[in-house]
Amino acid sequence: MDLYTYYRSTSSYRVRIALALKGLDYQALPVNLIAAAGGEHRQAAYLAINPQGRVPALRTDNGELLIQSPAIIEYLEERYPQVPLLPEDLVARAHVRGVAAVIGCDVHPLHNVSVLNRLRQSGQEEPQVVEWISHWIHQGLATVEQLIGDSGFCFGEWPCVADVYLIAQLYAAERFNVSLEAYPKIRRVAALAAEHPAFIKAHPANQPDTP
Repeated sequence: MDLYTYYRSTSSYRVRIALALKGLDYQALPVNLIAAAGGEHRQAAYLAINPQGRVPALRTDNGELLIQSPAIIEYLEERYPQVPLLPEDLVARAHVRGVAAVIGCDVHPLHNVSVLNRLRQSGQEEPQVVEWISHWIHQGLATVEQLIGDSGFCFGEWPCVADVYLIAQLYAAERFNVSLEAYPKIRRVAALAAEHPAFIKAHPANQPDTP
């Protein structure tokens, strides 16, 4: 499989974690989002791959091109179920997906680079942009803190889709200097992930395009 990725992209980080947790091999094809002329993702060569011009995109082992991290992760879960990232129980699955959706739908989109650039273009100064980022990340993490379990990863001994989304989001929180002091459960999960080989492998610091 080929993964079009960018080391600092939260969405790409999610997919890298999922691939690593499942022990799947892939070739990383970096797409530089801050290169000249607005980034490689805006160039015709990449737009021919993904018309939305965003990362990640995954070319499967049979040549299909998939976009959007939730769809890619769901595909990986269904195609490679041997290392499950969702529990068997339907209600438990819904709880896991709920945490993932809090992050993927309600937090991450509001500090995506396109949104931040739009804020800047509308006249918002950098302190206001930073306050915007902090507000939405804190709001999301406060919700997640109440939804996850009291031991282990988000929902038990083994990582699941909720952990995939949470750990990627915590990297963004660190980038934007958002404190985790108020979230002991989340800090517990972060500490476990920091020692887990799959999360270490997927971390932005360990990617081929990391400066």
